[in-house]
Amino acid sequence: MTGGYPLLVADLIGVAVFAASGASAAVAKRLDLFGVAFVGFAAALGGGIMRDVVIGSVPPLAFADWRYAVTAVVASVAVFWLHPALYRVRRTVLVLDAAGLGLFTVTGTLKALEAGVPAVGACLVGMLTAIGGGLTRDLLTGEIPAVLQREIYAVVALGGAVLVAVLYRLDQARLLPLAAAAALITVLRVFALYRRWSAPVAVP
Repeated sequence: MTGGYPLLVADLIGVAVFAASGASAAVAKRLDLFGVAFVGFAAALGGGIMRDVVIGSVPPLAFADWRYAVTAVVASVAVFWLHPALYRVRRTVLVLDAAGLGLFTVTGTLKALEAGVPAVGACLVGMLTAIGGGLTRDLLTGEIPAVLQREIYAVVALGGAVLVAVLYRLDQARLLPLAAAAALITVLRVFALYRRWSAPVAVP
């Protein structure tokens, strides 16, 4: 999985789950259809746009490839119409966000590495890709971004990016190892939420 169709599929899956996460948050805020679609679009593609600008891939894929925008909008509209069937919206948002975090960490780091970005920089790009969508979603829905709170969020993404960089260095950046890395990031994020792990904060 060093480019081509598998990477595209993983990227579009990440777009869909982050769009669903953003749309679910917008539904919880009782936004209208356009608002839900807009928040879903921004949540799905915000991190990827940041990534592409940083690595010099312009115009960003969000604008250059229609499949990204269509995937984000379709997933958002689907959540808008199907949200009564979703069990406990808040929990759904968190699980979808964790899945998006895992997928976008992997694809963002891998794209940066393939663009020739050194390993340390590629890890930072991967983290930025992963947290950019959630950051945009939270800002648009009036929430304090999760990445700025005590929850373990960006740290998980950064750790996953390091794992992807190691796999790439060992020439193991293939479908199954990278899928396992994305799953591990997702599980760690969900487990951190369940166990209420948090980063230290300054004592007043």
